Amino acid sequence: MFAGVPAARLALDRTKLLAGRYRAAKLRPYLASAMYALSVVPSWHLSTMGVDRHWRLYANPDFVAAHPVEELAGVWVHEVAHLLRDHHGRADRLRHVDRDDHLRVNLAQDCEINDDLIADGLPLPASRVEPSTFGLATGRLFEEYLAGIPHTHVLHVQCGSGAHGIPVPGEVGADGAPAVPEVEAGAIRRTTADAIRAHVRGRGTVPFGWRRWADEIAEPTVDWRRLLTGALRQAVVWASGAADYTYARPGRRSAALRGVVLPSLRRPLPRVAIVVDTSGSMGDDQLASCLAEVTGVLRAVGIRGNRVTVLACDADVQAVTRVTKADQVQLSGGGGTDMRVGIERARRGPEPPNVIVVLTDGLTPWPDEPAGCRLIAGLVGPNPPDTPPWIETIHITDG
Repeated sequence: MFAGVPAARLALDRTKLLAGRYRAAKLRPYLASAMYALSVVPSWHLSTMGVDRHWRLYANPDFVAAHPVEELAGVWVHEVAHLLRDHHGRADRLRHVDRDDHLRVNLAQDCEINDDLIADGLPLPASRVEPSTFGLATGRLFEEYLAGIPHTHVLHVQCGSGAHGIPVPGEVGADGAPAVPEVEAGAIRRTTADAIRAHVRGRGTVPFGWRRWADEIAEPTVDWRRLLTGALRQAVVWASGAADYTYARPGRRSAALRGVVLPSLRRPLPRVAIVVDTSGSMGDDQLASCLAEVTGVLRAVGIRGNRVTVLACDADVQAVTRVTKADQVQLSGGGGTDMRVGIERARRGPEPPNVIVVLTDGLTPWPDEPAGCRLIAGLVGPNPPDTPPWIETIHITDG
């Protein structure tokens, strides 16, 4: 909501405003470096406080005068959260129909931030927006909240281009207050994420939304399908490199040597075994999704038909099937978990595989030594246990 211009403007009480920052940094020290990176700009173009995408904080002197230091501390945390969580960058990636309604985007972003601040016990002004304002659940990202924000703007918030990404009249240009370059902003985010994770390791309390954000920054999500495809392609190339000589087809140079038959080089097509964990801890939807992905990759690299064997396994091998499509596989089992059984069964088959892919939640013992072939483990679900270092590991998450 834009503020009207008062007849007589107050001077910004910087001492009070910076006291709010000091209090916020003392209460939440893991956010201190980010808050102290902000440049302060007195401004009347916003009714409260806001940020631009260059890490400048705009403070309306009337708003600062009307609120106690304790609430100003909460607003400091709120505004820097827009920048740390890269709300303007994420808003840029929205569909145009949502992107253009930047005030509604801002409301959704405030819901994402304020549910954490309220859970954290930080005082906020009474006019705050939170998920319950719209009857929404807590703990969501702003992209999820957006669908529940009404298109009729019964509420107006304006946190600046540092939130929704749309330039706001009144924000200073490139020659204004000091700005934080994007490279430095990325470093601030990583430093803050490290500080949050260190605080948690020291048994400090941090709201879920901040923990989730810090984990994402420290361990960015990578598309597991791309990783799995790369690992399988590399494994197939590695196995195909085992060229050998064969007399089944004479070498091309045999014609030049009368009465002599030369062998030709043969590059065998690898065999692949897929060991699927069907224990009680694995869901059917997870299994079907992962298996479809693996078989699709194998078809793409030319491995199909009788060169693929699928073994459904829990504490024992329940079924061994040769397949050409994922929907031909019968997933059975549901007991305990020991993928060593499936790996060993695959190795001892009549045609041992060159590559073994294991799809499991990781709650299984592993062989004590390499299996004598390329072994790739697709670990399904959050926080799976570690695997032996000689196993290529792909973490498979929902989405």
